[in-house]
Amino acid sequence: MSDPVLSQVLAKLDSERAATEASLIEWLRIPSVSAQPAHAPDCRKAGQWLVDQLTAIGFTAALEETGGHPVVRATHPGPGPGANVPRVLIYGHYDVQPAEPFELWHTPPFEPSVVDGPLGKRVVARGAVDDKGQCVTWLAALRAWHAVTGAPPLPITILVEGEEEVGSVSLDGYLTQNRDRLKADIALISDTGMWNATTPAISTSLRGLLYVQIDLKQAVRDLHSGMFGGSAGNVLNTMTKVLGGLHDENGRITIPRFYDGIPEASPEARAALAALDFDEKAFLADQGLSVPVGEKDRSPLERLWTRPTADINGIWGGYTGAGSKTVIAAEGHAKLSFRLVPGQDPDAILAGLREWLDKRLPADATYEIQVFGKAVGIAVPTDSDSFIAAREALTDEFGKAPVMAGCGGSIPVVDSLKRILGLDTLLVGFGLDDDQVHSPNEKFELTLLHAGARAQARLMHKLAGG
Repeated sequence: MSDPVLSQVLAKLDSERAATEASLIEWLRIPSVSAQPAHAPDCRKAGQWLVDQLTAIGFTAALEETGGHPVVRATHPGPGPGANVPRVLIYGHYDVQPAEPFELWHTPPFEPSVVDGPLGKRVVARGAVDDKGQCVTWLAALRAWHAVTGAPPLPITILVEGEEEVGSVSLDGYLTQNRDRLKADIALISDTGMWNATTPAISTSLRGLLYVQIDLKQAVRDLHSGMFGGSAGNVLNTMTKVLGGLHDENGRITIPRFYDGIPEASPEARAALAALDFDEKAFLADQGLSVPVGEKDRSPLERLWTRPTADINGIWGGYTGAGSKTVIAAEGHAKLSFRLVPGQDPDAILAGLREWLDKRLPADATYEIQVFGKAVGIAVPTDSDSFIAAREALTDEFGKAPVMAGCGGSIPVVDSLKRILGLDTLLVGFGLDDDQVHSPNEKFELTLLHAGARAQARLMHKLAGG
């Protein structure tokens, strides 16, 4: 039997669909691009927009300064003292990726457009799903609870940062300095996705990250390829030869001790992945690809969710301008990312990379490594009361149980929340694989905006013991 108060909250959400969409569109118009200094005022404006929204529904909210863009921190006591309910910390981010190249957008990225799609209407704009639209799912749920009961059903702290898209450079310091003000029992993040358009998902694992740049030098200067070719070492030849050996013929990464510490999946876990019947051929075809890579003895979802990777993200050096210039390059550069899984230590991987380079480079080559990001892989406990509540809330809303999904990407804040605040995180999101996150024409399906808001309202009710 449905709870009458929850039924009123859900009915309120249904009646406010147009207002919810208008609210999201208003927020999307603010070009809060954290990576570009010219948009610093817009980042502050986007944060203040959220402060105003939360203040209007009874939260104590403010912009709080960091070493970079400010964070939004807001609190609400919920039903008040004496209620035996957990406090939830909701995390999100108001900053967005740069929208370039602008010419690939069908409509201007900060002039949101609502267009038709296979699932109905969708909103197209930078930040539509990452992460403003997903933040609006819980914001709309909180508005509905406020309208019906005057308060959310449990105490809530909200933390929304403005630097997620540039590595959350100020976040760890902020969390450390404000540990006592951010106390909670569980964290909730909506920055992940559905299994498909009708099947929800809870992310149970995240891959970590080691992101580096290798700066390689060989000759003291660029050399004439006619005068020196055949004798002088070419740093780009060296670099491509070395990096071409990152993987062996079976797709395994060749860095020493790279796989140390990774637990082997149980037969039950492998069977659960196989039961999802993932169509890798279609998955690749959507990207214009047909040949899978990775460890040949692993299933597609193992390779995407539970196994580590090594990728060259960029490589350059020598002459790359128009026409020709016959030089043997003296310097070469490459950016590499390693997606890591629970059990791997980013520092140990970095040490193994140095050992691997030392063994393969010629004696007259020198290198430096710049580190731009480190995060460990995360496994989310699936037997907690909060996880069970999330599973039940999603089942009630979508009419089917959520998929327990891995996530091939990294959300470093999950590690920060655990390491600094001691919080486990629920990862419940409503995006789709084709939302074009970080790409031109990013979109969010409006049917999932509203289903997500209803699911968030149900989740708050379940977490409060409903």
